[in-house]
Amino acid sequence: MFDRILALLRAPAADFTLMPKADARHALGALLVRVAKADGAYLFQEIEEIDHLLADLYDLKAVEAARMRAECEKLEAAMPDTSELAHILSCEVTSQERNVLVRALWQVADADGQRHDTELQVVSIATQTFGMSPESAAALRP
Repeated sequence: MFDRILALLRAPAADFTLMPKADARHALGALLVRVAKADGAYLFQEIEEIDHLLADLYDLKAVEAARMRAECEKLEAAMPDTSELAHILSCEVTSQERNVLVRALWQVADADGQRHDTELQVVSIATQTFGMSPESAAALRP
């Protein structure tokens, strides 16, 4: 009995987060996580920005947004193809909504105050999958 209790206490928290459905909401969250991780550093400012964006976009409370981000982190890790994540989004959102999503990607890319080519590549792959020109995508950057 004690062994089971100790095993639960030692288990990483990620084991308790279920894999979400690959729907548009979670695909966006996974893309936001992918942009944040693209430079090899997943910083607090980026995590905070993702939580803020998820809360605003989907009318979530802070804890709900953090829980959703944790689910999206699992989805991001399970889906290595960025264009596949973007394709899920492009099938389920309007062109007006795509603009909002691209702005969100840019916000996460800029959250740490530095511009990294690897983050730009993720945004570029996503926007190309959306059928958006590089000029249109760049115009949405705040």
